[in-house]
Amino acid sequence: MFSRSAFPPIASLRAFEAVGRLGGIRKASKEINTDHGAVSRHIRSLESWLGAKLLVRDGQGYQLTETGAAYHQEIAKAIHLIGSATSGIMQPQERLSLSIWCIPGFGSLWLSDRLGDFIASNPDVDLDFRPADQSPDFRSVLVDGDIRYLRYWEEADVPKHVRVLEFARPEVFPVASPEYAANMKPIEDAREFLDHTLLHEDTDAEWRHWLLPQGVEADGALPGPRLWHAHLTINAARQSRGIALANIDLLSNDLETGRLVRIHPVGAPFQTVAFGGYCLLGRSDRWNSPALARFRKWIREKAAA
Repeated sequence: MFSRSAFPPIASLRAFEAVGRLGGIRKASKEINTDHGAVSRHIRSLESWLGAKLLVRDGQGYQLTETGAAYHQEIAKAIHLIGSATSGIMQPQERLSLSIWCIPGFGSLWLSDRLGDFIASNPDVDLDFRPADQSPDFRSVLVDGDIRYLRYWEEADVPKHVRVLEFARPEVFPVASPEYAANMKPIEDAREFLDHTLLHEDTDAEWRHWLLPQGVEADGALPGPRLWHAHLTINAARQSRGIALANIDLLSNDLETGRLVRIHPVGAPFQTVAFGGYCLLGRSDRWNSPALARFRKWIREKAAA
């Protein structure tokens, strides 16, 4: 059991959680509906009570100190639990809301065909689904979850206040239309891809990371257009515009129907490459909320199936 002296005033904790998440005194005061001066006093009082610096001001707002970040993570969980328990008593029949963002390519090529199943099996959840190029700032945008293709060289960029569930890590391989493939010379060495039009998303990083395990380190920019989205590169490949990198989750039935074919070498097979995973990212303080917990379970099962 903790001593009562180990519990600071709840108003100070609430103010600290909001400022730490939103990064600003005025943003926090607006959210918790109190004067910004009162929020500042709550923060100073809490820091004095703890004997530790929790926040530092920078050019754009407030940042958590190392001590503050560790404390904020636990306080955010506690405040969410209090809110969930309270709302469960006050409004046991209340409808749930769920806001999910998603990369457009995965949203249109995989998720959209399956999302109706989640809606049908969760009639008490009001879903707000939005395809989005960029991941949201969970501290300032009221989004529960975000689906991204997280490449291994991007994993370190995930903020500490964000939780991650990887639900699929598919192999990546080159594909082209049957017409394009028929006009190609047989590929004997992966370096020969550099003689073709390579279809890229926003950069040539994916092709570079696929070529490296094949023993090819390219100099200079790789040839081919930047199309920014996976579904656009795949559609360009269908139209015989070049060769795209894809995975089975994005191709739907393209391989079965013959709209696209996988490019194989003449000799030994290419090295298997899976440089990223499809991940559900979410706010730490919302990670175990009923609606997001249901969605996590659902998407994990759908991906496994």
